[in-house]
Order: sequence, then C-alpha cells, then structure tokens
Amino acid sequence: MNLKESLEKKRFVVTSEVQVPLGDEEPEVLVKSLSRVKGRVDGVSVSEMELEGVVSDTIKTCDLLKQNNLNAIYQTTTRDKNRYQLQKDLTLAHETGVENLLVFTEDYRISGDTLQESMFFHVDSGKLGSVLDHLKQGVTLEGKELDKKVEFILGSGVETPWGKNMPKRGMEEMEDMMNVGAGYFLTTPIFDVDQFARFMKQVQPFKIPVIAEVMILRTAGMGKFLNRHFKSGLVPEWVIQKLMKAPNKEKASMELFADTVNNLKDICQGVHIITIGGVDNLVQYLNAAKLR
Repeated sequence: MNLKESLEKKRFVVTSEVQVPLGDEEPEVLVKSLSRVKGRVDGVSVSEMELEGVVSDTIKTCDLLKQNNLNAIYQTTTRDKNRYQLQKDLTLAHETGVENLLVFTEDYRISGDTLQESMFFHVDSGKLGSVLDHLKQGVTLEGKELDKKVEFILGSGVETPWGKNMPKRGMEEMEDMMNVGAGYFLTTPIFDVDQFARFMKQVQPFKIPVIAEVMILRTAGMGKFLNRHFKSGLVPEWVIQKLMKAPNKEKASMELFADTVNNLKDICQGVHIITIGGVDNLVQYLNAAKLR
C-alpha cells in the first residue's frame, strides 16, 4: 500500500526519509539499504540538498526509488524558488512518476522565539497554489499546454507549539495550505506525547491527517547535540538520562522509539521516522514498534 491509499483508508501511515547520494556515493547502496523495508513503509521522502557546492539530484533519486518499487516523496522548498523554478521542478518530478509532494520553506527545522520562527514553516501558499493550479489544469504558467494534467498528494509542515495554545496565525497558516490542497501535515519531532495530544485536540476541527515525526535516538550524545544545535529542550532530559545510564544503549533506544510510536497510534494518523543516518537499522526499529 502507498501513501495515498493509506491516507484514504485511514490506515496508520509509516514513512521515512533518505539522503540523496552525494559525490562518489553509489546509489545502489541506498537501494540495498531500503530493500529491507520495502512493503513496510508507505513512502520515503527525498529532500533537496546542497553541501559545499555539491547539489543533490533529488528527482533522479526519486526515479531510482520508483524503479525499485519504493514510493518516493519529493521534498522541496518554496523560499528561494520563483514560480517558474517550482514549475520546472514539479513537472520533472511528475515526469519520473513521482506522485507525492512534501513542501516546506528553506527554514524547515529551524525554530526560535518569534511567531514567524517558532510556529510554522510558512510555505508560500500563494506561490505554490498558483503553480499547482496551472499544472492541475494541464497548462504552464506561460499558457503552454502540457501532455497531461499534473497532480500530487501534497503534504506540508507544521510545528506543534510546546504546550501552548496555537496562535490564531498558526491556524490560518494551516487553512491556507489546506486551500492549496494539502492532504496531510507533518510535524516537527515529537518526544512529549502528552503535549502533542493537546496540539492534536486543537487542530481536530480541521479533520486532516497529521503525521508525527519520530527521531531514532541511538545515544545520549545525539540528544544533547539536538538540544544544543537544533532547539534547546527538544529532547527531554529523562530521555537523555535513560540512554546515558542504560547498560544496553541499543535496547534502550529501541524501547524509547517503540513506546513513542505506540503512544502515538491513538493520537494521530501516522509516523515519519527520522533515522539520522541510520537507515540500515530502520528495520530493527520497525520490528521493535511492531510496525507492519
């Protein structure tokens, strides 16, 4: 079953992500790593990346996944792209058979104390909507007819406010993206399930699927790094202490992951698993949480 079918049938969604091969990295290695979870995840997101001047070929990687019967999710941004660049990228992605689109700004995963920084990823809904409307009608922004109409299963990002009521502007952001055609929202990483449950109660009137990001933390050091460089307090201290004191770090890591996922099953419609470079171990965590 793919992402579209799971969303339509209200099945608990399981997705993950991969990094596009860069430089001398062989794409076959990526495919081999993912072959072990084939049929157990509804989709694999592939984000655009530029590292020291080397630009990743995201669309090519999506095509590679599709050739190997893996459901690709093309993850792109709106902030530094004009409408024509968005149109070009989305058209190319569609031509390779990509059906799933996940859109953020380039600020994705950056958080701060102001509403603009800490609430939502603020996708430029007007720009994106303009491009998608044209593609759905089978024409380009310039008025040129396409061979066929272009449509995607569209997802967008939302940051769950940390135990606070969602600002009015945050609700409006969600509505804007729903009007553009968002079929689901993907959260920032969830560690505090009780707080997340309060957030879900707030957005319940929207009646739209919400997929929670769950990070695989393998060591206490990873948790400390995220708190230092990502957002202070993101990883609760009790999580760090459990990993630090556990005689078997791998077992403790899997227990934390499984507990989080199982507690989320009655709260939202799925999980998006962030492996932080540990895609080879993904199958073990799927087993631990009894996912598929």
